[in-house]
Amino acid sequence: QDPTAAHYMFQDDPFLMPRNAANSRLFSLSKESGRNAAKYIIKQFPQYFDKTFAEPNIPCLMPETLTPQIEGLSEEALKERIHLRRVKDSVDLFDQLIQAGTPVSLETTNSLLDLLCFYGDGESTPEKEDLEEPGVNASEQKAPKREFQRGSQPSGSRWRENNNAERIFKIMPEKNAHSYCTMIRGMVKHGASAKAYDMYIGLLNERHKADVHTFNALITAVPYLKERFLERWELAKVFLNHMAQQEVQPNLLTFNALLKTLRRCGGVGRSTALLVIKEMEALDIEPSLATYDHLLFILYRGADLCPSDIISEVLDDVGKRSFTPQDPDDGMDFNISDNLLCLSLGEKCCDLKDIKLAYRLNKVMEKGDNWKFLDMDRLNAYWSKFFSLLCMMEQIDVVLKWYKEMSSSLFYPTPKNILDLLQALDAANHLEVIPSVWEDMKQLGFNRRQDLLEELLSLMSRERHPDEIQLAFAKCAEEIKAVHEQTRREQSLLEWTGSALGHVALLFSRAGRTQEAWYVNMMEHFQQINRIPTDQVMDEFLNCAKQTNCPDEAIKLVKLAASLGLPSSQRLKNRTEKEFELSEKQK
Repeated sequence: QDPTAAHYMFQDDPFLMPRNAANSRLFSLSKESGRNAAKYIIKQFPQYFDKTFAEPNIPCLMPETLTPQIEGLSEEALKERIHLRRVKDSVDLFDQLIQAGTPVSLETTNSLLDLLCFYGDGESTPEKEDLEEPGVNASEQKAPKREFQRGSQPSGSRWRENNNAERIFKIMPEKNAHSYCTMIRGMVKHGASAKAYDMYIGLLNERHKADVHTFNALITAVPYLKERFLERWELAKVFLNHMAQQEVQPNLLTFNALLKTLRRCGGVGRSTALLVIKEMEALDIEPSLATYDHLLFILYRGADLCPSDIISEVLDDVGKRSFTPQDPDDGMDFNISDNLLCLSLGEKCCDLKDIKLAYRLNKVMEKGDNWKFLDMDRLNAYWSKFFSLLCMMEQIDVVLKWYKEMSSSLFYPTPKNILDLLQALDAANHLEVIPSVWEDMKQLGFNRRQDLLEELLSLMSRERHPDEIQLAFAKCAEEIKAVHEQTRREQSLLEWTGSALGHVALLFSRAGRTQEAWYVNMMEHFQQINRIPTDQVMDEFLNCAKQTNCPDEAIKLVKLAASLGLPSSQRLKNRTEKEFELSEKQK
C-alpha cells in the first residue's frame, strides 16, 4: 500500500485529492450527492433514458424501467406502481379502484400498506431507497446492502394522524396478521410507539399472531412507552413471554433490540445485559457488531468504573471471526455509526490508556472486511484516536513510523493529532523532526492555526540547537512570518502575538540573521502592536549582533529598550559599551 496515496474514491480525479479531513468529507459527500442527483434526473425524466440497446446486452447494467407500462384501472396496474415505489400514484389508483367498486385483493392491499408504512406516507427518494429494501413484504426486513451508507431517515419524517396507511387499514374489509404487523412496524419506525402498542393489542384481540420482526419493533419501542427503568424491563419481558406463547423463535435482531432497550434502562440494564448474552449462547445465536456495541455501552461506565476485563473479553470474541452486516446498527447506518464497536472501543482504549488493548483492537479492525463497517468520517475518527493514544504511550520511533504509514493514506491528521505529535517530539527530545511536521501542517491547511503556530515556535525557540537545525528552524520561522503577512481577499490578517514575535526574533537571531530579526520583528512589530519583548529576546539579539559584529543594531536595541521603559535597558547599555568597539558618535 502506498502510504502517500489518497482513498481509492478520489483516485479518478487528481484535482479532488483532499488535503485534510474537511476536504475529504466535502469531496466524498459531493460524489454521493452527484450520484443521488443522477438518480433523481433519471427518475424525473425517464423518457430521456429509454435507449437500452447495447452489444452485448447485459440486463443488470441497463437502467431500471421506472415508467409504468400498464395503463387503466386494474389491480395489475396497482401492483406495478407498488413495485416501482410510486407512493402517491399507488394511493390514487387504489382510491379510484375502490370508488369504481373494483375489489382489491388482500395480498395487494397488504403490499400497498408495506409501501406506505415503509416510507411513512411520503414519496420515495433515492436516499430512502438506498437505506433499506422494503420488498413486497415489509416483514422481510433486510440489513442494508451497500457497503457505505450516506442516506438516513429525515428527522422530520413522523407518523401523521389519519394518514393514508391508517385510512386504508380502516376501510379494509378483511385484515390478517400481516396487515397488523405492517402497521405496527410502520408506526414504530416513524415515531408513533403508543399507536403501535394499541395496534398490537388489536392484533391480540383479533386472535392473530405477530411475527418476529414485529416483536423486534415493539421491543425497540419500549423506552418510548414507559418512563421508569423497571417498567421498561417488565414490558420487554411481556413481549418476550408473548413470543414464547405464540411459538415465535427469536433471532439476532430480537436480542439486539432487547439490548438496545436495556441501554436506556440504567442499573436494570447493567444487571440483566449479561443474562441476555447467555440466552443468545443457549440458542446458538452468534452476536453481531451491534450486540457488542450495545453491551459495552451498557456495562462500560468510564475508566475508573470499568467491569473487570469486559473489553478484553469482547476483543477476544470479536477477534475470532470476520463480520458481515446482519443488523442495521452494525455500522451501515450513517446515524448509528457514531456508536460503532471499533469507534467506541477506541474511545475506551484512550480512557484506559491501554496501548496493548488498542493494538489488539486495530488488529481486529483490519481483519477481513471489518473496516467496511466504518464510513470515511468514522474511519478517520478511529485512526485519529488511535494515533493520539500512540503519541501518549509509545516510543517516538514507533510513533513516527505509524505517522509515516498512516498520514494521508489511512487518515488525515487533525489539529489535535499534530499537537499530540509535537508534544511527543518534545517529550522524546526529537525536535529536529519539527521542520517536516511544519511541511505537513502546510499541506493539511493548518498553517494559520494560532494554537499550532504558538506551540511550534515555542518548541523551536526554547533551546539552542546545532547550527544545521537552527537554520532549518529559521526557515520555518521565515515561512510563519510570511503567513502572518499574507493578505488574501478571502482571509483575514493573522495577528501577531507578543510570544510569537519573540520566538521568531529568537530563531532569526540564533541563525545569525540579524537584519531580519531586528527590522522585520522587533523594531516594526513590537512597537506597532504595543507588546514588550522578553529579556531573553533582547539578550539573544544582542548576542547575535555581537557575533556578526553589528554595533549599530546593538545601539538600536538599547534605544528600543529605553523607549519601552524596560528595566533591562541599563544592563543592555552596559553590555553594549563593554562588548562592542564603539566610535565617539556611537557612544
